Amino acid sequence: MRVLFSTIGATTHLHHQVPLAWALRAAGHEVCVASQPDIADDIVRSGLTAVRVGEALDPGQWDDVAPLPEEEVSAEGNIWTAQGGIAWDLFDLCELRPEKLTYDYMHCVLTAWATHGFRPNSSPRTVDDLVRFARQWRPDLVIWDPTTFAGAVAAMATGAAHARLMFGFDVIGRMRQSYRAALRERPPEHREDPFEEWLGPLLERYGCAFAEEAVVGQWTIDPVPASLRLDVDHVYVPMRYVPYNGHVTLPAWLRAPARRRRVCLTLGRSFRELLGGDRAPIAELLDAVSTLDVEVVATLNADQLAQVPRLPENVRAVDFVPLDALLPSCSAIVHHSGSGTTQTALAHGVPQVVVTAPMLDNLLKAQRVTESGAGLHIRDARELTADGLRDMLARVLEEPSFAARADALRREMAGAPTPREIIPALERLTEAHRR
Repeated sequence: MRVLFSTIGATTHLHHQVPLAWALRAAGHEVCVASQPDIADDIVRSGLTAVRVGEALDPGQWDDVAPLPEEEVSAEGNIWTAQGGIAWDLFDLCELRPEKLTYDYMHCVLTAWATHGFRPNSSPRTVDDLVRFARQWRPDLVIWDPTTFAGAVAAMATGAAHARLMFGFDVIGRMRQSYRAALRERPPEHREDPFEEWLGPLLERYGCAFAEEAVVGQWTIDPVPASLRLDVDHVYVPMRYVPYNGHVTLPAWLRAPARRRRVCLTLGRSFRELLGGDRAPIAELLDAVSTLDVEVVATLNADQLAQVPRLPENVRAVDFVPLDALLPSCSAIVHHSGSGTTQTALAHGVPQVVVTAPMLDNLLKAQRVTESGAGLHIRDARELTADGLRDMLARVLEEPSFAARADALRREMAGAPTPREIIPALERLTEAHRR
């Protein structure tokens, strides 16, 4: 069969798709990966076929701002400030508390994300380009990043089966489930759905009617460990998370044993690529680790290093090192709660200290890691202090329970079916859903 992958133009999102794309390719299926021009070269370097669609990303489109006052929660027009940023603290897709999930709250959250969070990834030009290619190539299955709804539109416009491939927690599916239940309790004339208002006209352009599958797919491929997964009434295909870090050459120092306990410190790549900068103070991070008896490997580039007066003696700064190769030698990791970083740490059983940078499901991931006993977290990177971080890191290094729980999650993940092993299920589901 022909399988079309669709993702946002960020390398970290692409990396989540590559192992499954290659498993399908190795099984004899034809595979293409469609995305914005930003990552076309990365797709090609992964050995896959790239299809350019839409415009390049605007790195400043999701700049962060201070939260709104509580009394303004119900004012939809005030969700976004003049600077164009998200009031993360009040309009959070990760909200799970039933008392908070009122219709008004969920409507505001979904309106904000549909209008300003997801729409830029699926602009009219992106959708047109993707539909045009899909009509010419005729995929049997479209696998799409859960933030790139152009993939669902292209599938529905061509009759292909389609599924989301998660990179983190299904916060969209979870909130949609609660929101649709609240909608059913409202009079028909007051059932306004921001996703239908956005995606409905797009689908009509291609002769399709809106359906919930445009938001959550016909099914979902999920690499999150079952014990951490959200409770959503939806068809999930569990898949083992297989780390992919791009084409790399291992440095000589990584091939030698660490002389002391090794700690990885990383702020990932997504915030640099999508948001134009980090959301954690690098000087505080380095100050926190400087007095501990550990060897720290910090993935910091020249711009990040320019923000600190000096590098502590126990810190090795590298622009990039593949986490899949580094983490097996680490006793702990300090990171920003990015999906690839969190999942790779779980896959290798490494205890985590998460300095949460607010974005989509980052806080929820940090909370779930803490609740599982595999790490600790600071709720917001803006609250970071060197002393607080130092104490947390010392705990996860010294208290055996953190390593034990991290290893239990590693074993759980290792028990999930590999990308190759889920292909028969994908073939059956495609045959059942393809029109």
